[in-house]
Amino acid sequence: MSLPAPQLPSDPSATAPDPGAGFAAGPFPPAAGPFCRCCGSVPAVQATVRGHQGFLVVMRFLKLRGPFCRDCGTAVFRDMTAKSLWQGWWGIASMVINPVTMLVNLVALAKIRRLAPPVAGAPGVPLTPGRPLLRRVEILGLLLPVLVVGAIAFTASRDPDYADVGDCVHNGGSDLRPDLGVVDCSGPDAQFRIVARFEVSDAEVCKGYQQTDAAYVQERGSKVYTLCLSEVRSS
Repeated sequence: MSLPAPQLPSDPSATAPDPGAGFAAGPFPPAAGPFCRCCGSVPAVQATVRGHQGFLVVMRFLKLRGPFCRDCGTAVFRDMTAKSLWQGWWGIASMVINPVTMLVNLVALAKIRRLAPPVAGAPGVPLTPGRPLLRRVEILGLLLPVLVVGAIAFTASRDPDYADVGDCVHNGGSDLRPDLGVVDCSGPDAQFRIVARFEVSDAEVCKGYQQTDAAYVQERGSKVYTLCLSEVRSS
């Protein structure tokens, strides 16, 4: 991602054209670089603003190097960070890289904010910073990792792979093809209570337990276990 270098005036001491709102009138200062790469104004500072895009297993690392004046730097920061808030989470590694990228951008923003307003009379017009990030809809992208973590935690809480003695389960399948899910023991869906768990795939281990009404045997990859189940009887 790159922008063309600004074309500076051949006579830097020439009087600037009529400035727009927010800029002080006066001659453009001679040889007062560095000049902003976007508009050619001063004062400017060297800074690098970064962005991240995650596409499951593919990632893109974006960056735009200064110098930036205060307005252009703020505009670039807000634009790239807003895009990262939506596009930067879609991948396992990106879930870690994206927040680090946005934190690093805060260092660049601190340098940019210390600048005085851009001087009028530059070759180009400074970029409009736009609305602050907290007032943009993209800020809702911060909820994405929270929702993903919540969904993973909810799924794990219902997975019998992580169930233990005392938990209750519900069979959403059949006796031949059981589909167990952990449920609240006080809820109406509770069918069986786990009275024992063994890290072997053998239903015979449950025969030594009284009140064992069924056994659930799982053997899938590294997940090998047997759950001894006692039917939950309503009082």
